[in-house]
Amino acid sequence: MRIVLAPDSFKGSLSATKACLAMQEGIRSVERDAEIVHLPMADGGEGTIESLVHALGGSVREALVRDPLGREVLASYGVLADGRSAVVEMAQASGHTLLSKEERNPLAASTYGTGQLISRCMDEGYRNVLLGLGGSATNDGGTGMMRALGVRFLDGDGAELPEGGGALGKLGRIDLSGLDPRLAETTVTAVTDVRNALCGDEGASRVFGPQKGATEADIRVLDNALAVYAVVVKEQLGIDVASVPGAGAAGGMGAGALAFLGAELRPGFELLAETYRFGERIKDADLIMTGEGRLDRQTLSGKVVSGVCRHARKRGVPVVSLCGAVALPASEMDKLGLIACLSIVPGPCELTEAVENAHAWTRERTEQLMRLIRLGGRIVLR
Repeated sequence: MRIVLAPDSFKGSLSATKACLAMQEGIRSVERDAEIVHLPMADGGEGTIESLVHALGGSVREALVRDPLGREVLASYGVLADGRSAVVEMAQASGHTLLSKEERNPLAASTYGTGQLISRCMDEGYRNVLLGLGGSATNDGGTGMMRALGVRFLDGDGAELPEGGGALGKLGRIDLSGLDPRLAETTVTAVTDVRNALCGDEGASRVFGPQKGATEADIRVLDNALAVYAVVVKEQLGIDVASVPGAGAAGGMGAGALAFLGAELRPGFELLAETYRFGERIKDADLIMTGEGRLDRQTLSGKVVSGVCRHARKRGVPVVSLCGAVALPASEMDKLGLIACLSIVPGPCELTEAVENAHAWTRERTEQLMRLIRLGGRIVLR
């Protein structure tokens, strides 16, 4: 039996690489001779560094940067074996997991630390940067990132705006005179699974603001601020970020990457699939096991489970998924192409308990799945 393991990370509890290891332990407890292939996946958010270093070789390094509220935090970044490429996850420096629920405030949260990570990569000579957009605590359009790279954001009187998304409603001018000159020779690819616009009902503030702590009043302020930001960017830089799908990714970080870094926006899963030669690696598989923290309607819009199913369907390979929470009906799973999805959680529990037990529960649920597969084989043989 040849089984491909291609999970996303279980956000905040289990990396994709560790999820593969937990699944393998469960498989081996039932099928000792199975051939198991590890393809830990990511969509641009948490786990992108680890997955790309796993696929291409390289190492993970650390740097002291600012968190979303300006405090010092140790953040990871990856450097790849080609000696030219680095991987930055904005979640490492500007992610919501760095803040307690009470601290979340997208009006004030800044992406400055992400810009510091990009600067660190350039300090070390890397001129090809893969920038993962996901898991953000911010809604500042990437302006904090660009402050760290030398850009100033001024109000109508020429005074510098405070950091955070709320202040952008007073943006009058962008001063590019201090922009880091190394960016001119640096290629940036922004990796995201999100296609949302910058503003409006499907924009960054309305769709993702609530999970970052925004109230209804905050959402209106933030959406208006990003609209002002888009107008000033278009007037000064000639780039219409308001109309680009994906510009709303990570609180408008997609727009900032497009406008100031000349970034190409790429779907995270497809980048990893191309890197792994995913289609070739799964064509002779008997089964693919995937998974993520929560299977819900967002899964349908380009996340890892959706991408795995799309590739598997072309090659007739069955896919099952393990998730922390399952919030899709069977009819939607059928549309995805999933044979089944099982929650790893054995019963009602606190989030801290789920995080602590994610590895053990993933292993146990995989073992139960393999027992059912073995039973199915016996029934067929009869």
